[in-house]
Formats: sequence, structure tokens, C-alpha cells
Amino acid sequence: MTQSLLRQPSRYQVGTFIKTASPHVVEVLGTTAMDFAVLDAEHAPLDRAALDLMMLAGRAAGLPLLVRIPDRNAATILSVLDMGAVGLLVPHVNSVADAEAVVRHAKYRGGQRGFSSSPRFAGYGTLGMKQALTLGDQALVICQIESPEAVACAAQIAAVPGVDGLFIGRADLALAMGFEDSKHSEVSLATDRSIAAALAAGKLAGVFTASVAERDDYAAKGVNWFVFGSDQSLLRQAAALCSHPAA
Repeated sequence: MTQSLLRQPSRYQVGTFIKTASPHVVEVLGTTAMDFAVLDAEHAPLDRAALDLMMLAGRAAGLPLLVRIPDRNAATILSVLDMGAVGLLVPHVNSVADAEAVVRHAKYRGGQRGFSSSPRFAGYGTLGMKQALTLGDQALVICQIESPEAVACAAQIAAVPGVDGLFIGRADLALAMGFEDSKHSEVSLATDRSIAAALAAGKLAGVFTASVAERDDYAAKGVNWFVFGSDQSLLRQAAALCSHPAA
């Protein structure tokens, strides 16, 4: 699947987080109907070498991979995009300035991404410079809304050129709002406000969900980009279902 298809807000897309440093997990998920997966370099022990191998597996399996990056440093963004990530899931984007900085680091034309034709994304030197620049600039940038400040300017963040969507991180949002429940009514209202901002801008509106029922509830609100559980939670749930015979 190309980046142009992944960024279409009219498409209902479902992926999952990958938290286990194994190219085999990527390969197995590539046999499913998932639209994408997100390598979670923020909350899982995925170093640069692991990400590189998993990106290689994603190419082989035909599974588009984004990376949830651990920071917004230019070097981090450059590294994962050079490896061949189709896009970035960027935590804690709290302002327009934050969003603009990420886009600037992720884009060549009008941005500041350093260029080399040698990495995987550019076909190891087989693409001409113009073609490589065009391909590189197709990388998705999805900003996580995880604070009251981010919710307040969600519409402005979504409107930043080069931002392809908003992903509402309800757990961190709840903590930032002083709650210990990601389903608190005030968190839900802030989430709905951020979803509406993304949809009004014609961008992807994303949430994390761990159940089909919750996914369907959010789909009814217009959410079009879902990260459903993780490789770990899916494995655990499947194991639990078959661990004990019915009474």
C-alpha cells in the first residue's frame, strides 16, 4: 500500500502497534488484512538496528510500517525515514510550532531533511535525486494530541501543511488533565473535539482501541485511522482464549 492510499481520510484503516523486536512478528502480520503497523520506539525496546531489520521485513511482507518515534530530534526523524518507514507517529505535539518543526525535519522540499540517495527508502542509490526527493516527501506525519494545550490548538495543528493526521493519545491526555482514567467523560469530550478538528481539516483522525466495540463506537464518530492493540496484547488475548477448556 502506498503512502497516498494510507493518507486518504475516506479510507477506514486499521493497524496495530509492534512492541517486540522481531522481524518475524512483522512477517506474520503481513499475512493479515491489516493496513499498516506502527513500530513503537517510544514505549518498546526497539533500537536503530532492530528497527532496520523490522523495516526490511515490512518491505518483504508488503506491510507498511510507521514508527512512533521516541523524540522529535531531526536525527531520529531522518534515521527512521531513511530506513524506509512510510511515516511517523509523533508523541506530544503540543503546539503549531511543534508540528511545524516535525514537518520541517521530515520534508526535503521546503524542509530541512538531509539527503542521501544510498538508504533503503531511495532504493540504495537506484533512484534519481528528483524521484527520491518526491518519494521521501510522501512520508506521513501524524501528530499525537496528548495534553490540554494540544487539544486547544488541535485545529491549528491539523491545518499545518505536511501534517497528515491527528492521533489522540487518551492515556497521556487523561494524566495531563489530572485523571487516572482514559475513559473519563472530560477526556472523552477532549478526544471528540480533537477528532472533529482532524476531520474538519480533511485529515486522518486516529485513536488507539483495544476492543471491536470501542473501535466501532469511534468509527461512528468518523474516526478513520485505528491502532488496535499491539502484537503483545493480541498474542496474550489469543492465548487466553485457548488456555482453559470451557467449564
